[in-house]
Amino acid sequence: MKQFFLAICAVLLGGLVLMAVAAPGDTAGLPGSINDYKVLAPISHGNLTIFPVISTKVHDTSDFITLDEGIRSGEVVVTEVGNLHSVMRRRPPYVPVRPPGAEVNRLVLVNNSKHPLLLLAGEVVTGGKQDRVVGKDRIIPGESDPVDVSVFCVEHGRWTNTSEKFDTHASIMLQPSVRMKAMADQDQQKVWDEVGKSKAQMSAKVAAAAPTVSSGSGVGGGGGAGSGSGGGVGSDAYAMRLRELDSTSSYAKARENEAMQKQVESITEPMQKAYESVIKQLRNQNAVGVVVAVKGRIVWADMFASSSLLAKYWPKLLDSYASEALTAQGAQREISVKEAQNFLENWQARHEVVDSEPGLYRQRELIGDKFRAFQLTSLLAKEIFDVHLSKMAD
Repeated sequence: MKQFFLAICAVLLGGLVLMAVAAPGDTAGLPGSINDYKVLAPISHGNLTIFPVISTKVHDTSDFITLDEGIRSGEVVVTEVGNLHSVMRRRPPYVPVRPPGAEVNRLVLVNNSKHPLLLLAGEVVTGGKQDRVVGKDRIIPGESDPVDVSVFCVEHGRWTNTSEKFDTHASIMLQPSVRMKAMADQDQQKVWDEVGKSKAQMSAKVAAAAPTVSSGSGVGGGGGAGSGSGGGVGSDAYAMRLRELDSTSSYAKARENEAMQKQVESITEPMQKAYESVIKQLRNQNAVGVVVAVKGRIVWADMFASSSLLAKYWPKLLDSYASEALTAQGAQREISVKEAQNFLENWQARHEVVDSEPGLYRQRELIGDKFRAFQLTSLLAKEIFDVHLSKMAD
């Protein structure tokens, strides 16, 4: 235990990456609120089941801004490597050095706000030469110098500039199966493969829900949740949307496709209403996250330091979970609250990787039997606590 503690200290002091073998059952350094997580009764619709999670421990996260907030205000700018001259607000003594041209797996971010910026792995930025996805959770300080951000391409094929700056107007988070490839595998080809697989499944789902009556009738077909999902348009217009979905190389454009969005909304709208009803009943308790199951199999969990932080990310997270449910394969099964609670309580890791920037943040990747977890801890003064925890079934 002493050696383990010294190793962690070395990481904090040096900002290095550490790989260590954790002793079976060793719980040192685990999320401080782990014993306070309580899984509630599930909310289900179609293939998607969400277990709200409450905690007795919360923190003040009001100082943090999200990527969506920063880009919307114009105070956070994301651009290709080499475009710094167009995004910097000069702050001495930083002297920009013009780097080489754009790179697939690197972007540059400048946080011109006075607040620390929270980046979550799986957030999609669109524009530049290719749409990208953030590769890992991290914190960017306020009024930062340009920061290299590790990313993965989610638009295989395009390498032409559409804009100098990236945007998050679509507010898209990768669905769990694709998000996992970026976070856990850190492999561009695997990300591309999973994006391609997901897009093909989206197209199949949309095609199965196509209107079955004559053009312009405004009546949908396909049965079940897909009925009427043409959104009140004729078969010709729906066919055009399907062609657009088949032809795009962009995960973001596929998710924004109107026909696909109707499918997602068929799940998210009733789920959101049920979730809001549950949250209203929990006014004196703190909803900080969810455990997610698809077709009765747990796939993911997202936990935050506060209810307000969860609320900021909730719309894009729910969309991502619904996308996973729409494209999932396999038979349906029943799942219990006990299974979800057990998933949150299992933290016996065989290995871990620690990535740290002293005084800013620490991220720990925990690798255990049938799971991987990522714990982002703020090391900012007066804000030393776990900000985000994501856990995936492996």
